[in-house]
Amino acid sequence: MSRARVALLRVSADTILEDIDRLHELAGVDTALDRAAPTILKDNISWHFPFPGANTTPWQLEGTVLALQKRGFSDLVCVQNKTVVTDAFKGEDLNGYVPIFSAHEVPVRYNFKPEDMSWSVYRPRARMNVLDRIFPDGIRIPDDFHSTNVVHLPTVKCHIYTTTTGAMKNAFGGLLNTRRHYTHSWIHATLVDLLAIQKEIHRGLFAVMDGTTAGDGPGPRTMRPAIKNVMLASADQVAIDAVAASMMGFDPLSIEYIGLADQQGLGKARREDIEIVGDTELADQHWGFTVGDNGASRVGDLLWFGPLKRFQKLFFHTPLVHLFVLGSELYHDYYRWPLRDRRVFEAWRSETVWGQLFGQYQERGSLRGQIRRVDKNA
Repeated sequence: MSRARVALLRVSADTILEDIDRLHELAGVDTALDRAAPTILKDNISWHFPFPGANTTPWQLEGTVLALQKRGFSDLVCVQNKTVVTDAFKGEDLNGYVPIFSAHEVPVRYNFKPEDMSWSVYRPRARMNVLDRIFPDGIRIPDDFHSTNVVHLPTVKCHIYTTTTGAMKNAFGGLLNTRRHYTHSWIHATLVDLLAIQKEIHRGLFAVMDGTTAGDGPGPRTMRPAIKNVMLASADQVAIDAVAASMMGFDPLSIEYIGLADQQGLGKARREDIEIVGDTELADQHWGFTVGDNGASRVGDLLWFGPLKRFQKLFFHTPLVHLFVLGSELYHDYYRWPLRDRRVFEAWRSETVWGQLFGQYQERGSLRGQIRRVDKNA
């Protein structure tokens, strides 16, 4: 039985693009992806504000683009999605992605814009755990995802509903439309179903995970940033999530989505089935992360997992859902960010090497490559 390979490196802000290139090499990106197919870059915008640990970092994005282009993967496209709490346009701007797309000529498409992407019902060959029951009229996915490679760009962080979030959770926004909140009560099984679908529709899967600043606490937004100076990469979405979870301090097999994916043969979660390459000693770290709750998660616990679960069709399948969307926006954007989390971001930006590197991206747009300026008067 072959083992999954996970590349794990200690990285430095001074050599980050070279480190990411080596990470791709160690993880075997050449054999994981098909050069003849388009490659979708699926970044992760958990919050449009640039909170450390929450979103794909600009060096993670630029380093991956450079590593792929160097190896002949020239047909790259980034696909963005929106959620009830994030604005994709604001997120790619505030997190520094737009100049990188310009510098390296990577087009961006938005799966929520009909002129960019159409959706059709997909009939999975694999037996679904829950998605066929949640969406009895058919599981709709973007047409343009078929016969492509996908490179996921998550971060190492906790999640209030799934304990950790990584490569498997990163498919959630890209593959399911804005009604994906229907799945929250069955989120673990949903992630496993989505991985089964990805294995059917994609030519290749790969993930590059940023743990330069990891997220401890009630993620994926309101967290305690922790400088860890690590990055991971793998073609096995289960294995990379398992290694990251273990480093955070959790038993991977106790996390339902990781254990179930391993059980159903969609990837490897057991340490003996995973080959760690690179700075192998890092895999033995246990950071002691905990999840906990915030104001928004306590409401979600009641509605999706608690005594009010039986009424969720009333709450989330009717116009009442807009009240919860408004509540989440008020909590995150008008309470947490201006009164608490912006100060955390500013301290990180001024006092840490990764925050200072983020500042360089804000000033220069790209560490490597010429920014193509658009003449608005032309």
